[in-house]
Amino acid sequence: MLLSSTYKRPFWLFHPHLETIIPSLFHKVTDLEYKRTQINTPDGDFLDADWVTDNPNAKKIVIISHGLEGSTNRGYIKGMAKRFVSENWHALAWNHRSCGGNMNKLPRFYHSGATEDLKCVINYVISLQKYEEITLVGFSLGGNVILKYLGEEGHNLPKIIKKASVFSVPLHLSSCSKKLNLSSNWVYKQLFRRELKAKILAKSKIMPQHIDTTYLPKIVSLKDFDDYYTAPLHGFADAEDYYEKCSSLYFLDNIQIPTLIVNALNDPFLAPDCFPKEKLEKHPFVFFETPYTGGHCGFSQKDKNGFYWSENRAFEWISPPAPKGQDC
Repeated sequence: MLLSSTYKRPFWLFHPHLETIIPSLFHKVTDLEYKRTQINTPDGDFLDADWVTDNPNAKKIVIISHGLEGSTNRGYIKGMAKRFVSENWHALAWNHRSCGGNMNKLPRFYHSGATEDLKCVINYVISLQKYEEITLVGFSLGGNVILKYLGEEGHNLPKIIKKASVFSVPLHLSSCSKKLNLSSNWVYKQLFRRELKAKILAKSKIMPQHIDTTYLPKIVSLKDFDDYYTAPLHGFADAEDYYEKCSSLYFLDNIQIPTLIVNALNDPFLAPDCFPKEKLEKHPFVFFETPYTGGHCGFSQKDKNGFYWSENRAFEWISPPAPKGQDC
């Protein structure tokens, strides 16, 4: 189903790059304290999970997933956690493998379709037997993982998971990879390339027998990285095979819980295939919102309490306000 949007960018963020970069640099949340635990994965690795559990009696929890080369310390993650905690929920923000400050144990890293790790986190939370309701919130790569997971599970999704909301999602990975390689996105391409190459170098020092650094000089684009490292380390034939098998666009039809996707029309990362309006127009569970502005993971219009629009939108989607009464 298609939704209209209430988002209005701050007047001074007049360009999509400003809408993307300024919140990334300056969205700081300092009054939120995490408690970290490690969740062991079935294949002998681990995931770092950061919790906020201020209300000991909370029966609802939000699980938040970050984007490419992000972590739970990013402002958009901490801001979302704070918004839910302000309503007496618990929040769990989890780090993809190799993110969050600790290098994972295995040669593999994380990728846009690694639903096995999200499933591991969810199963861990369910095993605690503390909660009556789980909701999922994700950004960018983390949003793609959530949508793919929901589609894969379909009718088998645990009943405790009630709703999901995701922002700035590269629904079609191949076309987004091409768009990121445009000259207009040079800054982002260089940033991701630098961070990913540094991660390969760091892991090669730990397990040189598994990580071949001779390909690093050949990496010019994100697709190069996915061809030389993401694909072979995670069992794909090449980058295009990885993109085709992990794009959440192909899993939307099977989603069976109310799910909100918010993709800004001016997002510099998202290609036209990330706006499948015809596909979603009559979807009974997936609701698609496309504000004209917002950038990538921006949505930085603030309310009187300092919460970003995306943080309020996610909570209102999960827990809509009660309708106002009418005068007699």
